[in-house]
Amino acid sequence: MSEVPAILHDASGLVATVERAKALLDEGDVIAAKVLAAHAYDNAKSAVALAERFKAGNALVDKARRLQGDALLIETRAKIRLADEWDAAKDAGLVGAGRPKNVPEGNGFTAAEAGLDRKEIHEARKLRDAEAKEPGIVERAIAARLSAGFNPSRANLRAAVGTASATAEERGLNFYETPAEATHALLVLERFEDQIWEPACGKGAISRVLEAAGYEVHLSDIKNRDCADQNGELQRVLDFLHLRRAKAHDGVPGVFKGRPDIVTNPPYGTELNAFVAHALREHQPRKMALLLNLNFICGFNDPDRNFVMDDMRPARIHVFTRRLPMMHRDGWTGAEASSRMNTAWFVWEQPHERSARETVINRVDWQQLQDQKPKLPRRLELAAEQAKVTKRRSKKEPADA
Repeated sequence: MSEVPAILHDASGLVATVERAKALLDEGDVIAAKVLAAHAYDNAKSAVALAERFKAGNALVDKARRLQGDALLIETRAKIRLADEWDAAKDAGLVGAGRPKNVPEGNGFTAAEAGLDRKEIHEARKLRDAEAKEPGIVERAIAARLSAGFNPSRANLRAAVGTASATAEERGLNFYETPAEATHALLVLERFEDQIWEPACGKGAISRVLEAAGYEVHLSDIKNRDCADQNGELQRVLDFLHLRRAKAHDGVPGVFKGRPDIVTNPPYGTELNAFVAHALREHQPRKMALLLNLNFICGFNDPDRNFVMDDMRPARIHVFTRRLPMMHRDGWTGAEASSRMNTAWFVWEQPHERSARETVINRVDWQQLQDQKPKLPRRLELAAEQAKVTKRRSKKEPADA
């Protein structure tokens, strides 16, 4: 076995760096504390990687991870302080062209001096707001990673705090309005029957584009959002997961008869797998298109996910090579951000059982589809074809004497 590097046995230099960064932060030298803590974080992260590579003892690995966590905590607290200083300078009118100007007595700083770009300033604000809402959340998130035996990384901290900063109550029913560009791209790629059901209609972001393309859209949502169709008919308030398909003779109030095609951006919470499976099991649409995170392809521990991706596999998956404009949570008043989610339209089409046929993966750029006309609904397509036939026949028939 290779000899374990000396840095893993004697981390006194790294410990001293972390302690110095903490002292600088306590003294108010926030920028220096951030820079030094970031340096300590990187070194500690390398030490963890070395310890794992050389199969060092658990004590050495844990020590390196704790130092990484300490450095991350100091760096994060420094970022939060810098976000406060940045916003204070902005409120005081000392920010020009996106950067604070120098102010008397050295109270100002530039973005370059702070070591924060626009994205980092946005993230620092999120960290600050999360701490204000739930004091100690950053330290607890780091401690949770350590206690679970994982590295406390920046990425995992952002994920943990990002989730905690929007509580389940705030996320509510996972209502994120769909960019019109996404629905337009779908209609360029796919044709549907005349009637479409939008069972998570929200405020009509998808249905408006469908109606503009000539479709008749039935609207429903688990919550009343006062969404109305083009004829002024209000949405129905229905819980999709507890809704059974009405047969032609049922006449059950508030339930759609028959099997209209389904197009929607479903809720991305814990109900997602059940939502998709229920649509295919119970409502059995002739065709269904759902806007989903590309990660929906993965996963094997959930029976519903396996059912919809293996037993009732989609016919096509249109993967967006370019990320869609950001879908912000309903009611979001914070800074706008670019999306970090890779999305795709998953299209199921009867017959669903495709044991001898693979799902077609289609890579598309939604931006390049925006100038193309959407496909006509089935009825309008047939009418257009019939009109062409009639026109050709009329040209061949002799004119009346």
